[in-house]
Order: sequence, then structure tokens, then C-alpha cells
Amino acid sequence: MDWLEVKITTTSAGIEAVTGVLMQLGINGFVVEDPDDFESFLTDPNIYKDYVDEDLYKLREVQPAVTVYLPGNEQGADMLRAVQSEIGKLRSLGADQLGVETGELSITLGNVREEDWENCWKKYFKPLKVGEKFMIKPTWEEITEPTDRIILEIDPSSSFGTGSHETTKLCIETLESIVKPGCTILDMGCGSGILGIAAYLLEAGDITAVDIDANSVRIATENFERIGADAELRLMCGNVLAENEAAEKLRAALAEKKYDIIVANIVADIILAMKELFASLLKDEGRLVLSGIISERAEEVAEGMKSAGFEAITIRERGGWTAILEKKANQ
Repeated sequence: MDWLEVKITTTSAGIEAVTGVLMQLGINGFVVEDPDDFESFLTDPNIYKDYVDEDLYKLREVQPAVTVYLPGNEQGADMLRAVQSEIGKLRSLGADQLGVETGELSITLGNVREEDWENCWKKYFKPLKVGEKFMIKPTWEEITEPTDRIILEIDPSSSFGTGSHETTKLCIETLESIVKPGCTILDMGCGSGILGIAAYLLEAGDITAVDIDANSVRIATENFERIGADAELRLMCGNVLAENEAAEKLRAALAEKKYDIIVANIVADIILAMKELFASLLKDEGRLVLSGIISERAEEVAEGMKSAGFEAITIRERGGWTAILEKKANQ
């Protein structure tokens, strides 16, 4: 199998934040280059420096970085999008919110130019059936066989959300069973906009989509425009968990209405950090769809949501990922 090398440059202080994001995505194997670690090694009086290869001293000058290797197939292509999306969100937070300077957080692809990969990966993204109702179709593909499924056309660009990842499939399948004509939807962490578009095609009448990454909001907007969505639509960029004026305005804008359905396909820690916000924005009879949760943390998330007044209706697992459908416990 071919492998794609993905290198994320950061700072020594930022390595923990980067590896934390990767582990949230289920990536537990990575290579860390940290000149601070090597400097500590060189200054250790218990190490015999005569046995250190001279070339190793050059490691003191390397740029701190974290490298992962993804399979060169459909799964790897979708995981690359998840990495790009989550690192973009980390970049958006900045040193003030993270508490450490993370550097440029640039992503480079080994042995292939990024512009070549942006075209090459498309060969892995073909029309696919999701759930009982949908056919996900990339914009550059044609569907030649007749189908009675709803066609959901998407161009994810560098944002997460092609429909092939297990978390996205689980969310779409859940939306199929709960979206009612005219209902209000909030998609937190919208990425490519695929879940909001799925809700729109299921006849949701009012859709709000939010992402911390401005690029994701731009891509989601383009995808909604491409299908000619005529529902009431709001796409917003910002970090609802921040403590600043922009975040306060975003939270106020979200609170202008209550939602029948909130869907959050993000990561476990952010879900738990948003639990009180979800409780305040969801209608009493509403439903909360949570995913992006690695299965090892599913019980932790389900238990954590109880403290905000939620009760799990269903917990579904597939391929190491979990989706939880919640309701308010008093309903």
C-alpha cells in the first residue's frame, strides 16, 4: 500500500496541542521532531557524547514538527481532510486562547505536491450510498445509473465531510430518522456543510451552520449555493467557546432561536465543552446528534452529557467511531 506523509510544523510548546488533535481523530501513531528534547539529551551529564553521531547535532536546528502517515486510499484521503480541518481550527484559536504559541501550523505532504494531491485524492471519492435515502455525489462525478435516492452533491475541497467517513455516515443516517419538514437545524462544526445540506434535502426549513475555520464556512457556503438552497440559511464563523466580544456576538446570534435538532460532528472534548450551550439552544422536545467520538470515549461523553440534563436515546458504533442521539432528560 502507498502511504501519504503528512507533516505539521509547529513549535516545541505547540507539539502537545497538535498531537492532542491527532489523537482526538483516532491517529495514535506519529513522529515528533523537537529540538528542545535533543538539547536536553545533549546537556545530560550522564550521556557519553563521544558516541553521538555528529550529524545528530543538526537536530538542534530542525523546525518542531509532528508527522503522520496516512494510507493512500479513500480512508486516508478522508482522514487527511479531517486533519486539515482540525489543524485549521487549531490555527484559528491562536496563542491567546490556547495558552501556547503553536507557530504557523503549516501542513506539507511528503513526496507529492499539495496541488497534485488535491487532484489525485479525487480518484478515491466516488458516488456512494449513505443510509436509506442518500447518494453522495462529488461535483466532478456523474451518476450514470438510475436511482431513486436523494442526490447530495458536495465538493469538500480542504474541509472535512465527503460522506465516506464513518462519523458522517452515522450522522446522516440519524438525521434521516429525525428531520421533519420545516424543522430548525443547528450544525456545529459544519466543515464542508454536508450535514446541513442533508437536512435541507430532508426538508428542514431553517438551517444554521457554524465553524471556527473561515475556509470551511466559505466552502460550506459554496456547497449550499451550488444546490440552490432556498431555506432560511445562516452560515457563521467563530469560536463559541472563546471569551471575547466576537464569541459573545456569535452566542447571541445563535440564541435568537431554539433548534429542533442540533448536530455536532466534532471531537469529544469540544462536545463536552459545549454541553451547556447545547442545553440552552435545544428545544425541550429537540434532539441532539453527537459524533466524531472515538469509541473508547463514547461512555465518557454519554456520562458527561448527563450533567447538562441530557439522556442518550441510542448509541451507535461503527469502525471505531460512535454517534450518540440525545434528548433532554425531562422529556
